[in-house]
Amino acid sequence: QVHMVESGGGWVQAGGSLRLSCAASGRTFGVYIMGWFRQAPGKEREFVAAFRWPTGSTYYADSVQGRFTISRDNAENMVYLQMNSLKPEDTAVYYCSAAQPRRGILIRPSDYDYWGQGTQVTVSS
Repeated sequence: QVHMVESGGGWVQAGGSLRLSCAASGRTFGVYIMGWFRQAPGKEREFVAAFRWPTGSTYYADSVQGRFTISRDNAENMVYLQMNSLKPEDTAVYYCSAAQPRRGILIRPSDYDYWGQGTQVTVSS
């Protein structure tokens, strides 16, 4: 069981940066694949980024590649999403998620087993 709480959302102008944090609890945090998803009003939840441990492999949606960076600190049970060069289309509720270890690049919400409550990110033009 993994319980997660996101923080760091807010309002920012286009071109700005935000850093989202996800505090996770659970003794086996280190084995999980950690992901970030987002959901804009009227749209489906979509994959943003994922981090696989212990390989350190990272995966990004094309829309955020080169602008966002996912990282994790297993010692502190934390996952981060650094978001740079933000655009109005990045506006959404951002969710931290955890998946049991399995093969493949996990980009579907149904691939993930645990979710945080979400944090709002608003980017103004």
